[in-house]
Amino acid sequence: MPRLRSDFFVSAHLRRLDVANIPAVLRRRGAAEAGSIFVKVDRLDGSADLYGPAPQALFDDENSGDRRFSPLLQGSTPLDVEERLAKEARFDSDLWIIEIDDRAGRHFLDLAE
Repeated sequence: MPRLRSDFFVSAHLRRLDVANIPAVLRRRGAAEAGSIFVKVDRLDGSADLYGPAPQALFDDENSGDRRFSPLLQGSTPLDVEERLAKEARFDSDLWIIEIDDRAGRHFLDLAE
């Protein structure tokens, strides 16, 4: 099963967050077809989390079309998250960045096990 395009996934994810009244913005638009997606969750208490694409090795054949995420940083400072995002952007200029502001840390991402 082919994976959903990045632009469709991001649009749907932002809509899902909006329906749940969770403030979120698209900070950076990447490649429409296959750009990597990173999600920053600012907990509004001086800490932030960062999620990025899960390694494909964690997927089984049945779920190969799904987008799964892995926590990259948790409970870090927003500055640490921004530094990591800058590093990722230098490595891959086609990435997408979604930023969520939520004290509870809700993100609605499917996490890889």
